[in-house]
Amino acid sequence: MRPLLITDCDEVLLHMVAHFRDWLGEHHAIDFTIGAGDFGRSMRRREGPNPLAQEEMWELLNGFFPGEMDRQTLVPGAAEALAALAGEADIVVLTNLADQCRQPRMDQLARFGIRHRVECNQGGKGDPVARLVAEYGPSVAVFVDDLAVHHASVARHAPAVYRLHMVSEPELARATPPAPLAHARIDDWPTARGWIADRFAAGVPAAAAPEELPA
Repeated sequence: MRPLLITDCDEVLLHMVAHFRDWLGEHHAIDFTIGAGDFGRSMRRREGPNPLAQEEMWELLNGFFPGEMDRQTLVPGAAEALAALAGEADIVVLTNLADQCRQPRMDQLARFGIRHRVECNQGGKGDPVARLVAEYGPSVAVFVDDLAVHHASVARHAPAVYRLHMVSEPELARATPPAPLAHARIDDWPTARGWIADRFAAGVPAAAAPEELPA
């Protein structure tokens, strides 16, 4: 049985929020404050009513994905880390995008030399992580994501999976506390690669989480 790495994409493999901020300012006259909280509270029109309605926020996000994905840049060390880990492990990119973005995301990652299975998801990642673990039957599995809510979801639904909290955008990382239900917080890939490789080498699943966990 091979180990399994399940990794998010935006702010883990590819930078997103800084490019999203630039696009909002250039094309929509909206200022976006990185690290100000959820996306809705982070956006402010330069002219007109504020804050933006949730529907408008989702329309803007849907405008960025996939139309502006070419703006995104690779997180330093990400491609090299995945290439090294792929020698011993299966890798799945689990990204919270609409299903129609799956092929654009695959094409985008391939341009950076990252060619692994991509799965789109909406909502918590605990269930899809549990399904992937059941499918692959790995000796040990590691999950990497920038959002604490997904670490809580995985802790509930797949507690034997190691959870690594990573926020690759420095400005966002400074404003983001460590996810309470992650096993570790590492914001750079050279260090994260070593941490993941150590989990794989040990081959011991994570200890089961407490019964009472948030969804």
